[in-house]
Amino acid sequence: MRCALIGMPGSGKTTVGRQLARRLNLPFIDMDQRLEELLGSSIRSYFEQCGEDSFRAHEQALLAQLAQPEAGPMVLSTGGGVVLRPVNRAALRAGFDQVLYLRATPEDLLRRLRHDKTRPLLQVADPLERLRELYRQRDPLYRETAHSSVEAPRPSVQGLVHMAAMQLEMALAARPGPAPPATA
Repeated sequence: MRCALIGMPGSGKTTVGRQLARRLNLPFIDMDQRLEELLGSSIRSYFEQCGEDSFRAHEQALLAQLAQPEAGPMVLSTGGGVVLRPVNRAALRAGFDQVLYLRATPEDLLRRLRHDKTRPLLQVADPLERLRELYRQRDPLYRETAHSSVEAPRPSVQGLVHMAAMQLEMALAARPGPAPPATA
C-alpha cells in the first residue's frame, strides 16, 4: 500500500500520517522533514535564502523519487504546496494507490496555526487572509489530485486516522481484483 496525504498547512498531514502508518504497519515519510535533512536547513530558512522556486524544485525531485514503485510501501505526508506543479500532481496520482486530501477551512487552520512561526507562507500581517488566498488557489488542485478526501475541521487526531483508514479500506475493496482464470 502506498498512500499520500495532501492538504493545506496545518490540516494534520504529519500527525495523521504518522499514526495512520503505525495503524497500517507501514513506513512513514514526512516530505518536509526529509527536505530539511537534504537541504541542511529549515524550510523557512531555505525559503528566505534561496526563494520558493528553488525549494519547489527540490520538492519536485524528492517526490519524483518517492513516487517510484521501488520506493516501496509507505504513508507519505506531503508539503502543503506540493500540488502547485502539474508534474507533482501527476506523480502523486500515478505513484500512489491512494491520495487523501485532508480538508479544513482557513478559519479552522488559523485556530491550529496562530502561534506557529515555522511556516514561511504564513509570516504575514493577516494570516487568515493569506490562508484564504492559499485555499482558493490550492483547493481545486487538491481535489484534482486526490482519490478521496477526509473532512478535517476539528475532529480528534484518532478520528481523522480512523476516517482515513476507512477511506483506504473502501478504496482497496473497490479495486478490481485479478482476472479469474480462463476456463476451457
